[in-house]
Amino acid sequence: MILIVSYDEDHTMGVMRRLETAGREVVRVDLADFPARGEITLDYPAGGQPDFALTTPDGQVPLDRCQVAWWRRVRPFTVDRTLTTARDRGFAAGETGHALHGLFHSLSCTWVNPPMLDEIAHHKPYQWDVARRVGLALPRTLVTNQPERARRFIQDVGVGRTVFKAFLANVDAWRETRLVRWEDLAHLEAVRYAPVIFQEFVPGADLRVTVVGDRVFAAEIDASATSYPVDMRMVVDEALVRPVTLPPTLVDGLLRLMRRLGLVYGAIDLRRRPDGQYVFFEVNPAGQWLFVEERTGLPITAEVAALLSRIDERGRQQAAAPRSLVGRSG
Repeated sequence: MILIVSYDEDHTMGVMRRLETAGREVVRVDLADFPARGEITLDYPAGGQPDFALTTPDGQVPLDRCQVAWWRRVRPFTVDRTLTTARDRGFAAGETGHALHGLFHSLSCTWVNPPMLDEIAHHKPYQWDVARRVGLALPRTLVTNQPERARRFIQDVGVGRTVFKAFLANVDAWRETRLVRWEDLAHLEAVRYAPVIFQEFVPGADLRVTVVGDRVFAAEIDASATSYPVDMRMVVDEALVRPVTLPPTLVDGLLRLMRRLGLVYGAIDLRRRPDGQYVFFEVNPAGQWLFVEERTGLPITAEVAALLSRIDERGRQQAAAPRSLVGRSG
């Protein structure tokens, strides 16, 4: 059985359809169903093996048959409406997290990506440090909540040549990358409220590199002639998008980055300067790929499904082999 931990977003459902068409047993678990609409039981007897049971609105999850689990995109827990205080709701959500994450870590299956490593890898300063160690080039960057440090950085790099951005941007609180303008200097005191990323602006073409296991799918997204060349996410429909081949040394560096981070899947953002140098921005362990696949034909959905199927099949073969021939993996 292939377990998918995600909600019903487009990428998840596309992979699920491919797996089911290929005859694979797939079960999807949405964390937002717990604890209000789902049931969790972890039974540890005095002797013998523990018994884990997970039930969603769609039925019981056969955890004992799980060979591979895809940690895609998760939503916050949903607690019972009768819990009205922030303290009680926080307690219920916290206890649910301990139980569910403990259960997931206990499963003897292969994770894409391992949840704990996925969470750690989402932190950009950690990514940048690992990227630097494997030899990838990074733009000059400052993270600070000190207005004066920010002012000195901007003066050094230059107004109109410095961008600022947030660590997180989602549909509910979107924050695009912006160039620092002269009028922005009057608002630098607001930096004291939370750390801000300041970075030298790197001219050139963006690259979205989607890594699935050992397969690398690279697409160039040239937003230089669009209405907003600073952030291709804002104008991807205007940009020129095409598949490209990366230099072997860069591919090796990106795969080393993924291995160091412990990631099996990741969507990497780079920019290629006019002089040909590739600059690393970030890797999103749950990044989107459909906007690239639809414009280029790169078979990323098929490869994600194929990877999960290969791992599932390998697990089946090991389970069917004589116990003495099967090594236990952590």
